[in-house]
Amino acid sequence: MRDRADPAESRFAPLFEAFARAGMPAVPAVYDDAFAAEVQAQLRGCALVLVWCNPVEGGRRRDVLDAMLRRVADAGVIVSAHPDTILNLGTKDVLLHTRDLPFGSDVHRIDSPQQLQQDLPQRLRAGPRVLKQYRGHSGIGVWRVEQADEGTGPRLLRVRHAQRGSSEALMELPALVATLAPFFEPANGGHMIDQAWQPRLAEGMTRAYLVEDRVAGFGHQAVNALFPAAPGEPAPQPGARLYHPADLPRFSDLRQRLESEWIGLLRARAGLAREQLPLLWDCDFLLGERVPGAAERYVLCEINVSSVAPFPPSAIEPLVSAVQRRLERRRG
Repeated sequence: MRDRADPAESRFAPLFEAFARAGMPAVPAVYDDAFAAEVQAQLRGCALVLVWCNPVEGGRRRDVLDAMLRRVADAGVIVSAHPDTILNLGTKDVLLHTRDLPFGSDVHRIDSPQQLQQDLPQRLRAGPRVLKQYRGHSGIGVWRVEQADEGTGPRLLRVRHAQRGSSEALMELPALVATLAPFFEPANGGHMIDQAWQPRLAEGMTRAYLVEDRVAGFGHQAVNALFPAAPGEPAPQPGARLYHPADLPRFSDLRQRLESEWIGLLRARAGLAREQLPLLWDCDFLLGERVPGAAERYVLCEINVSSVAPFPPSAIEPLVSAVQRRLERRRG
């Protein structure tokens, strides 16, 4: 793939074309741990690097890649998103760190299988929970858990994995703890995040695409992971995400809140300067509990920084402009 890489055949072809029109030639850099040194040598000859790579993929992790990207950044190349920025902003821990902010929710950290077994039953009495691994993608390691109807036998839990194709299962608490035990291993982050279920998920999830601290577009997915099933039927599979420009009136309120306040709160809570924000990232929001007479409430579901693709066409020109500004500041 590295030898055959052709911008015209890439999923990022429109972005390559936009960089060329702006007088900033971009080249592909296909990566694998097996030839990390070769990619590092290539990147050190660049002014700026945009990175798309999932945190975990087919059993592989970003450890070698992130170490290489840090060396490239230390050599003076602008790297986005920088591995340190991803750790501060793009893991499920962000839900814990921001739970008291306007878009936060009832979130707890679970540090061991023993703590999970001890604390989960009490929280389930108040309603379903969503257990999330520290770092992942595509619904992997995200589980919805609720109490099943009580019968005469052992108390059962309804459990459903958010990964595409998963089905609901009934299991006892010890079986759930055993299933989730691998996520508490140090290599997998050593803990999980427990977030209250948002009943309005059936109204869809809104993804706000951001270029630095400005909204560059939206995506809306009506049927998404963990969409509730109708009685006696399997849950529907996730549907397509529909993309919209940043000025869509339907999401004007969310855009205003993000740009005027929420991104600043996120940046401060994550300890990031403005120039450390990713050049391209996104935030997923669910609708929160309705309050009569109050504005719509949005609840943060996750932040994606490691590999934001696909993205709406409306994000391309703002991304190219942001890259140009960063390069000009570096030269200045």
